[in-house]
Amino acid sequence: MPATTRRRLSTAEERRETVLRTAIGAFASRGYFGTTTTDVAKAAGISQAYVYRLFPNKEALFVAVVEHCFTRVRDSLEEGAAAAHGSSAEAALSAMGEAYARLIGDQDLLLVQLHAQAASVSEPAVREAVRAGYARAVEYVRGASGGSDEQVQEFFARGTLCHLVVSMGAEEIDAPWTRTLAAGIRHY
Repeated sequence: MPATTRRRLSTAEERRETVLRTAIGAFASRGYFGTTTTDVAKAAGISQAYVYRLFPNKEALFVAVVEHCFTRVRDSLEEGAAAAHGSSAEAALSAMGEAYARLIGDQDLLLVQLHAQAASVSEPAVREAVRAGYARAVEYVRGASGGSDEQVQEFFARGTLCHLVVSMGAEEIDAPWTRTLAAGIRHY
């Protein structure tokens, strides 16, 4: 008699995480407005109805994706702060910047951040998720680095400039304007 193997069923939380990871790729490629819950369900190999059992609507799913991405950013900043060589604000900010530059090498994360910022203009729940994510990130960077308001502002300004340089492929163009924008910007 053949041995029967018992299939381990996913818990709702495991399935939720699977859908969330799948949704990151879907939203990264087509944005909030161009992605449907059907797209996410197909990519996750589940029914659209099951997506709705896990998330009440597309907005809630996208907000969960945005929150997940901000968690990844925070984890990266923590790793950077822990790897800092020295205790000065400059050393901590530099190490966190390096860790973040490596993180946005994950194009899906970069694209979700860009799409979230665009959607936050007209979608209040997305706007609130972006605000909350930045609030936590700014306060973490301030506390972990001990930097001044100006240093923390410059850290985030350089991160935003890094997004621009990477998203438009500035490194592919050798021109004075791209060299100006990309000077001192780290990305991978």
